[in-house]
Amino acid sequence: MIHAFEPPIIYVHGGAGRWKVDDKVKKHALEHLSEASEIGYQAMIRGNAIDGVVEAIKYLEDSGLFNAGIGSALTIKGCIEMDAGLMDGRSLRAGAVACISKVKNPISLARIVLERTDHILLIGNGAEELAKIFNLERRSGIPQHIIERYKKLINKIEEVKYWRKLKELLPALGIEVHGTVGAIALDSEGNVAAASSTGGVWLKLPGRVGDTPIVGAGFYADNRFGAATATGLGEYITLYGLSRKVVEYMGQGLKPLDASTKAINELTKLFGYVSVGVIALDTKGNIGSAFNTNAMPRAVKAKDLQKPITVFSKEKKI
Repeated sequence: MIHAFEPPIIYVHGGAGRWKVDDKVKKHALEHLSEASEIGYQAMIRGNAIDGVVEAIKYLEDSGLFNAGIGSALTIKGCIEMDAGLMDGRSLRAGAVACISKVKNPISLARIVLERTDHILLIGNGAEELAKIFNLERRSGIPQHIIERYKKLINKIEEVKYWRKLKELLPALGIEVHGTVGAIALDSEGNVAAASSTGGVWLKLPGRVGDTPIVGAGFYADNRFGAATATGLGEYITLYGLSRKVVEYMGQGLKPLDASTKAINELTKLFGYVSVGVIALDTKGNIGSAFNTNAMPRAVKAKDLQKPITVFSKEKKI
């Protein structure tokens, strides 16, 4: 899309990766993203950009289709460790959580960190205690399809003679790193927000934290320029500071598409080919995305759109 959308605007993604799945799964992914964008849009009409991204992410966490919330990947020990982050472009305040396992919606806990504490990032037991104080809904367990996926992956470990660097191990195990969900929004008052949620990389080491809860890496929002949220192999997204870099490029006058493309190309040049993607939105209502993987399903809903627009790979630029 080459024109600017009219706010409120919300733009969501379902993770950059190979997405080697059948057409039925692809269809379900786009349907969920479309619904998430609609839910987020309606939340913004009632409230603001923060409300929009939080409600959109909550829906995706509950869908079970993406690597976030109910559908989170398992660690090497078969445990859940989820991360989430949220940023308010008006105040430049952020809230995030990492390595949590008992909360149904990590993004809701990230919002509590943002709005009810003086901190930015809480992890593990400390974050879980905060969730108890605010009576957040608990997870009911691990879905059977996640357990079956774990069993298949863990049985392939014997094919690897020894543990090496993560980026060398994952292809040997056939593990996908896509699945993180993200949302960015611009409300009618000109405020932007960014949010991200993930279960992390399949068979990750316990305690591993990727880019998702790291300000400037997995998400960034600044009312002066816009917002961005990233997906992919978190170690490299964090080293490069992908989301903040995209927002900074928009601040230099680049449109979201150009800013996203430039940042993805730079990251690839610095670290080689690693699976990454990013979506971006500026304060003028322009949106854009870039990724170096087969696909990154996404959806956008805005005031001047009767229904959300969805895209699975690169057939359209939105």
